[in-house]
Amino acid sequence: IKFTKNAFHSKSLYRFKSTVVDIHSHFLPYSWPDFSKKYGDKDGKWPWMRHDGTLPSTCDAMLMLGDSDFRPVQSRCWNMSQRIEDMDRDGIDCQIISNTPILFQYHRPIEQTIAVARHFNDHALEMVSESNGRLVTLAQVPLQDTDAACEEASRAMKTGHHGIQIGNHVGPMDLDADKLVAFLHHCADDNIPVLVHPWDMFGVDRMEKYMMAWTVGMPAETHLSIVAMILSGAFDRLPKSLKLCFAHGGGAFAFLLPRLENAYLHRDIARGNASMPPSHYVDRFSVDSAVFGTDSLDLLVKTMGAERVMLGSDYPYPLGEQRVGNLVREAFTKNVLTESQRDQILGENALRFWGIKH
Repeated sequence: IKFTKNAFHSKSLYRFKSTVVDIHSHFLPYSWPDFSKKYGDKDGKWPWMRHDGTLPSTCDAMLMLGDSDFRPVQSRCWNMSQRIEDMDRDGIDCQIISNTPILFQYHRPIEQTIAVARHFNDHALEMVSESNGRLVTLAQVPLQDTDAACEEASRAMKTGHHGIQIGNHVGPMDLDADKLVAFLHHCADDNIPVLVHPWDMFGVDRMEKYMMAWTVGMPAETHLSIVAMILSGAFDRLPKSLKLCFAHGGGAFAFLLPRLENAYLHRDIARGNASMPPSHYVDRFSVDSAVFGTDSLDLLVKTMGAERVMLGSDYPYPLGEQRVGNLVREAFTKNVLTESQRDQILGENALRFWGIKH
């Protein structure tokens, strides 16, 4: 997809020579088929959207899980015109949208997960079709079955998606599992970029209060995934051509890398099957910038290198960046980032990584 910059720059406070791309945002359709009616609830309750009844004043609908409220959501999830207005306000040229992870449904029979993935993948393309290329999409796949996941990933790319979003695990299988490594190898072979998003967090029985599953569990999940890939030797088995990006700044990884490195150097049982110390693998993946503080972004860039960090907001959810790109711009004004680093993070890296033409 090739897009042309709109005239929104005349209304925006943010004017840059480089294209600005937000790689991490989510969508939900206004509605979707009643999968519960079609497949039954034997394998768990299905998500759906409730637009009637009692709703919080700050939301336009309730994402449901069976009969239970799961998350209040705003119309920005499905209203692409409203989304583009927010992009104009924040100086965003292009935004990559991906599903909300509750739609993955990896635990279901494979034929159901395939049908769900294809429905939402095709619907996502319809949602962005009138955006003049300013909105592009990542697809989901039935990750519990390697062959089916590879088939849907390749199909989705042919139909117009720019990559794939996957959860960071499938039940007890982390990304170092042979089946998931095989899928990632397929993505490398077919030049399919992959965004890894944490979901289905462990220890939720201890994190039920205060949204700690999101503020504590998600960063821990992502750190676990990266460490599992490093110490298992998965990165050693995968080609360097794999385009792999972890959401939320890679979770706790940048802060805890020195601890991981120290363990590798001084305890043989902490080395796993990695052929090199953990710091050797930071050039094997990228991360987004959703870390919410200039000191954290400074550490992230020093750890990963600016060439492996891309603007990501988690829009339109409340725990995302409320004015997309402000953190990166603030880091530049505070001399935390150079002008070159700012432009790399705001868009140059994303254009190359996701194959977006401009």
